[in-house]
Amino acid sequence: MKSRNKALKICLAIIVGVIAVRLFFIQIVEHDDWQAKADEQQTSTNTIIAKRGEIYMMDGSEPAPIAMNETVWSVIIDPKIVDEEKVRQVIDENAGEQKIVSWEEAFQNKELRYFVIAKDVKRAAAEKIAEADLNGVILQENTRRVYPEGDLASRLLGFVNMEGSGQYGVEGSLDKLLAGENGLLKTTKDINNVILSIGENNIRMPAKNGETVVLSVDRNLEHGVEKILTNAVNRTAATNASAIVMDPRDGRVLAMANVPNYDPANYADVEDAKSFINYTIEEPYEPASVCKVFTFATAINEGVMTPETTYTNTGSVEIDGEKIENAYKGQLGVINMQTVLNYSLNTGSIQALRLLSGSETEISEAGRQKLYEYYHDRFGLGQYTDIELSESPGYIVEPNDGWAMDLTYANMTFGQGLNLTTVQVASAFSSVINGGKYYTPTIVAGTMKNGEFVKKDAKPAVRETISEETSATMRNMLRGTRASRQANGTDKAGYFVGGKTGTAQVVQEDGTYSDAMGETIASYVGFGGTDGEMPEYVIMVKIWGAGQHMEGEKHAMPIFDELSNYTQNYLKIKPKA
Repeated sequence: MKSRNKALKICLAIIVGVIAVRLFFIQIVEHDDWQAKADEQQTSTNTIIAKRGEIYMMDGSEPAPIAMNETVWSVIIDPKIVDEEKVRQVIDENAGEQKIVSWEEAFQNKELRYFVIAKDVKRAAAEKIAEADLNGVILQENTRRVYPEGDLASRLLGFVNMEGSGQYGVEGSLDKLLAGENGLLKTTKDINNVILSIGENNIRMPAKNGETVVLSVDRNLEHGVEKILTNAVNRTAATNASAIVMDPRDGRVLAMANVPNYDPANYADVEDAKSFINYTIEEPYEPASVCKVFTFATAINEGVMTPETTYTNTGSVEIDGEKIENAYKGQLGVINMQTVLNYSLNTGSIQALRLLSGSETEISEAGRQKLYEYYHDRFGLGQYTDIELSESPGYIVEPNDGWAMDLTYANMTFGQGLNLTTVQVASAFSSVINGGKYYTPTIVAGTMKNGEFVKKDAKPAVRETISEETSATMRNMLRGTRASRQANGTDKAGYFVGGKTGTAQVVQEDGTYSDAMGETIASYVGFGGTDGEMPEYVIMVKIWGAGQHMEGEKHAMPIFDELSNYTQNYLKIKPKA
């Protein structure tokens, strides 16, 4: 008996020792791990969703909403404690179309305590789910993007995806500003998941709502520009057209249009991702003869050429063993540079590069360096403009980067052999005709604060591209060019309007240029305003179609004509008496 009692005492001591050791490990050694598990069970963690900032456009002098928020709800379940059958019935009846996963997926792992079953549930349905008073079901208030103007400026605006992130356009580029910062709510709950009002671990970090942005684009002007572009596409073989309207006096973008558009509220229905591209800033191309404007401005500003400077036009020149011809076969013999611009003669723009090289017959490294300096460093071509949107930099080949550089730069004088975006060309062109001041293009006019429009401070010119005298000369040359090539008299009396065409051959899949009568892209860049005063708008148009032959004078210039007159009327620009 004594042996048996002794054995029991020893066993009991061992058991007590094991328990004591285990308690020691739980309470001391593993304390933090067990505390974390307890906190996890007793703490409810919820994200406080920040309200996305809205987007406004100008409506004359007042902002108007163009991308707004609609209140919707997400339905969240706790698979471990919900009444599965009842939850299925109520949610299927009221939010079945908004479910984002199947019930099988939702209940696959019942250890999960937080599972989003439906999104974008509207108020009426959310209220019915709330009335059902389902245990383990949470309704989280959220917002969904709506676009009251439909597809207006959709390639400019972009859209907000299912995860609430901005994609493309303003929504994508300014996503961080618009989205704000989500907050956090951590609360202690009891065994029945009832939130307690007390608890040392309770945390509330308020959400920081996103900024509401006001664009410089005028919605009425944008609508008119898109209508004119759509009509132009419908009456030609083109499939796409784009245009930008800028104020050359400060760089503000007044319209940025691309057609055809898409419905940003139903972006998932779009079959081709190219439908999301904003061709004015994201798609560089070879703009062709509109670049003669920059070549001439360079040569005149350097003092090596005037509108009256002459040379002998033979219709073609040979550079680095390659023959370059004029599209227009007339005006042979001795002609001046105004005539060159009027008839867009490639041999004449090459002559300007020779003059920059200090010769009348040869192109030199010094001439190439000078043209690069103006194109790239002064006019900002082939690089980011720093507009508040995602853009492509394009490219310009450096003066000694490769072989046959004389040929490359000869081609660059008339806008081939380089890749530029519409916004780059329009911004550079603005500096040519506004007195020589380059302004960073901007799409943002300001923000809305407590219902009030807070304008963004105007930024000064970034740099001087050419002198005021050169700018005045270029304005007169461009007006003369327009007058010489425009027989239909669309410009109204009392206005000063000028511009330049461009017809660009495109690079094909085999790396060669399309035939002169094959696929081409047509462009036109011009300005307008009251006669005798500084221009008040710059417009650049681009129209094209796969496999289609489009001409600057035939297809792009008529669009500019319409846009110019429409802009004059809308902006109430008064003609000279």
